[in-house]
Order: sequence, then C-alpha cells, then structure tokens
Amino acid sequence: MPAILEVEGLVKKYGDFEAVKGISFEVQEGEVFGLLGPNGAGKTQTISMLTGVIAPTAGTARIGGHDIHKEMSEVKKINGLVPQDLALYPTLSARSNLEFFGRIYGLRGKELKERVADVLRIVALTERADEAVDKYSGGMKRRVNIAAGLLHHPRLLFLDEPTVGVDPQSRNHIFESVMRLNRERGMSIVYTSHYMEEVELLCNRVAIIDEGRIIAMDTIKNLIALLGGGIIHIGLERMDEALVHTLGSLPGVESAEITTPAVPPPPAETEDVEEVEREPVSSTPLVKIVAKNSQQAIVNVINQLNEANITLTSLEILEPNLESVFLHLTGKKLRE
Repeated sequence: MPAILEVEGLVKKYGDFEAVKGISFEVQEGEVFGLLGPNGAGKTQTISMLTGVIAPTAGTARIGGHDIHKEMSEVKKINGLVPQDLALYPTLSARSNLEFFGRIYGLRGKELKERVADVLRIVALTERADEAVDKYSGGMKRRVNIAAGLLHHPRLLFLDEPTVGVDPQSRNHIFESVMRLNRERGMSIVYTSHYMEEVELLCNRVAIIDEGRIIAMDTIKNLIALLGGGIIHIGLERMDEALVHTLGSLPGVESAEITTPAVPPPPAETEDVEEVEREPVSSTPLVKIVAKNSQQAIVNVINQLNEANITLTSLEILEPNLESVFLHLTGKKLRE
C-alpha cells in the first residue's frame, strides 16, 4: 500500500533564515506518526507547508498521491488540520461553531447535523455542546478545535501541539480521541509535540526534529535502543582524556566523552523588579557515559575511579526514553 504522505526535501526560508532544512519522511496509511522536537524546531512550519497554509521554498510532498504544488485543492479534501491557534467564535456555542465550519466544507442539512453530533462525541463534548465557547476551559476549546478539523472526514489529520496549556482532563480526552480515530476509523495522524511522553504513548514511529532538520527517525523501540542501557553523567574532581578513554572501555560501557551541559539564559531583567543576587549556574564539564548495561557500567566506573583515587562529585542516571535519546543526539533537553 502506498504511503498516505511522502515528503521530499522540504525547505522553508525567510530571507537568510532557514526554518526547515530539506526534510524527507513518509507516513503510512493508518499510522500515527510523531514529529518530536523543541519549540522552534520547524514542526509547525512543516505541517503548514503540507496543508497549504504557507508555500515551500523548495522540495515537495504528495498526499494521497496528490502533489501539494499542483493539486492543493485535492490535498485539502484529504487533510484535516488542527492548528495551535484557536479559530473559534467565542460567543457561539460549540455546536454553532461546528455547524459554521461544516458549511464551509459544503455540508448541509441532515448530513451536517450528523457530522457535528459525531465529532462532538469523539471529543466528549456532547453534553456541553450548546454552551457558549467563552464559558469553556482552554482544554475544552482545544477539543472543539479538534472537532472542527474532523468534520469533513479527513484521511490524514495533522495535530499541531494539541495539548499545550490544557488541563489534565482535556489532555486525556485528546489522547483518547486520537487513539479512537486511529483504531476505529483507520485515520492516519501526524502528531507534533515537544512532550516525549505523549509521542511514546500515541505514535507508531517518530521523527526527531531539531533546528529544521530530522536528526533521527524510527520506531520508538528502535530509537530508545540506540541508548542501550541509558546515559550516565558523572562529575569528577579532575578528569583528562586518558581517564575518559579508560572509562569508555569498561565492561557495560558503550562510550564515554567529556561534555559541557547547556546553560539556560538568565531571566530577563525588568526595571520594576529589584535585582537580587543569583546563584551562578554551573557549566562544569561532565563525563557522559552511554551504557550497554547501566548497573554494570556504574559499578565498573566507580571501581575504576576508586582505583585512580579520583573523587566523584555528581552522578545522574538517565533511563532510556525519547528525552534521553534527544539529549544524546543534540546535547540538550527537549524543553530547555
């Protein structure tokens, strides 16, 4: 079966700034595919190009076999887009909002009412469908936004950071809706997020994107397997290349290298806030150990340090997950 989405060398430039740097990937029919990366990585720019919101600078894509440059009208019949920004009329009820958007899609009469009732069930808002949207919580508004993107029964749904700023109950409703749409209706979904736990829960495969490039792409299981037993960061009283080489050759250790942790920028100063003395932020180099087996690696590393009479000043164990994969690949955390 051909892929529902085929992306080839997609680029977006704004003057000299390249927001998306030639990315390529495929999404299979019936797949939930994750785009995982920090804010500003290029996730929103990517799906905006794929849905006709902005034009690519270079590269192309095919959705359902249709070229986004030549057949965008056909592409839009296949796509559903749920953007980060809410596009709702606050004084109207959820039902009235959805009826309005349904008419834009060309729905009328009985079919329109049935579609609206259907998407309200999907996002669990049937009982409050006739209340004005401005009475809703932020999470409920996002669920109405999702419902609007489902009215025309898209084969491929783009969800752009759908849980940002929502309450836990709505977050769970959104997760349930995504899983139900995929499981019961076979809908293909591209889900962007900077929350690795969401992507681990929902997605079959994931592309990790940073600074406009895809830096890794595979099943979640295979990506996590890159780390073997995880990552260990150790601070030492003193260190040199010879010691790091020795640590990297120990049983249970895949590799060892000296790394300097990223230091977040200081809070912006304001004239109205009295300046207070701040603790200096440490950027002391650490030894980053990629372990084949965390327990074995830790025991052997500590024994080696004791034999060399080197004091261990800090120890951090990062268990294998997408967060530690991202840290391993980029040297920074997803939400720095």
